[in-house]
Amino acid sequence: MEITSLKFIIAIIAAIFVYYLLNYRFRIIFLVILSCLFIASYSYILLIYTIIFSFINFYLGYAITITGYKKTVFWAGIVFNLSQLVMLRYYSFALEPLFDIFNVELNMSRITEIIIPVGISFFTLQGIGYLINIKMKWEKPEKNFFRFLLYIIFFPKFLSGPIERSNHFLPQLAVKHNFDERKIIEGLRILILGLFKKVAIANQLAPFVNGVYGDLSSVNGSTLWLLLIIQPVYLYFDFSGYTDIAIGLAKTFGFDLLSNFNRPFLSENVTSFWKRFHMSLSSWFNDYIFRQTSFRYRKWGISASIFAIIVTWLLFGIWHGAGWNFMLLGLLQALAIIYEYFTKKWRLMLFSKMPGYLSSLIGRILTYLFYAASLVFFFASDLKSVSIFFSKLFELSNLIIKGIRLEILLLVMLFVFIFLVFEIIYNDFRKIYDKLELFWLSQKQTLRMFRWALYFVILSIIFVFSNEVQQFIYFQF
Repeated sequence: MEITSLKFIIAIIAAIFVYYLLNYRFRIIFLVILSCLFIASYSYILLIYTIIFSFINFYLGYAITITGYKKTVFWAGIVFNLSQLVMLRYYSFALEPLFDIFNVELNMSRITEIIIPVGISFFTLQGIGYLINIKMKWEKPEKNFFRFLLYIIFFPKFLSGPIERSNHFLPQLAVKHNFDERKIIEGLRILILGLFKKVAIANQLAPFVNGVYGDLSSVNGSTLWLLLIIQPVYLYFDFSGYTDIAIGLAKTFGFDLLSNFNRPFLSENVTSFWKRFHMSLSSWFNDYIFRQTSFRYRKWGISASIFAIIVTWLLFGIWHGAGWNFMLLGLLQALAIIYEYFTKKWRLMLFSKMPGYLSSLIGRILTYLFYAASLVFFFASDLKSVSIFFSKLFELSNLIIKGIRLEILLLVMLFVFIFLVFEIIYNDFRKIYDKLELFWLSQKQTLRMFRWALYFVILSIIFVFSNEVQQFIYFQF
């Protein structure tokens, strides 16, 4: 079911009422049923698969604590999680060439067509993280299968995260969530904000981005420069839009999901950027890959950290897709972070000679441009397309705008500008933001009427643009 559709929103509003009318004992079962129906709307076979996946991880988590072969059971669980991910997501890239060497004919692509592995990269990391937590004794195994199942399949986050931690989500299931009007209203506001980001901004930019990458041979450098500037904005509003929808929906049911974005375009270096962008994924890789790897090889000194950074970011790139372009995407981030580590003192000395606002501005622009350039490896279908993109970047001529009318593009960029201005005020001028927020939340009649009028305008814009249906980018992961 398309989560930006009117049908979905109406169904969710009805579900919220039913949820709070139910006795507390039946609410988890209700959310499990709701999540199962949601997944089944994509594929009932996927639903069966995720239930089996959840049961195996549930059993393994319990078995780790009672068996004398803890390491064996733990590594069996890691192998299970990784092997099913490789078979369903990376077969054509990782396994097919190997089978070709030995003349083995095994058509795994048919299995992916049957199961439709939507969201598999997200719930696999949740399964692995849970087993690591149990093995490291950071939490106790969940004894109620339905609670664990809900942790894996909770429908707001199922398709594209945030990647929840079991020790963050499962304890919330033990809390009785009473009806809280303020929390529900807050959740609906976040949901509407997410819908606006997706429908009014990302969906309108999608035809331009997809159109250019779909026909790189027919565009010139001027168009590619425009695309280079726009594509980070497109990805951000698409993905943060989904995250806001997921967080808002979860909040209406009384749950708090992990944050995924924290004004990333205000980052002054790449290291800071990845602490603000896709935070649930980058923190997962930091905790479970980087820290574990650097600790394991700590005798190497600084080389251990460098090795851990490269391993972490290569895996980060591979997580995004099966292809050399994704590996290079990860490697670029690793090299940038290593560069920033070794040049930190030099850069601090250089920027200390500049006014604070100027050094911040330069850092933000350079970080944005680096991320924009690295996204070519994300959006391009292969390395050949990446090569074409950069080789044509300086073939400047008349600007060609594909897939979107100029007036729509200007309107969308106005929306983007407004969002970014508020993010800058919140980040750099917090006192001013607090005063604006206090003024905005005033209970004066005129301001209340203005707020409702603005909500009506936002909903109207969402409705007008809702005929342009575009899949969320991170659905493919």
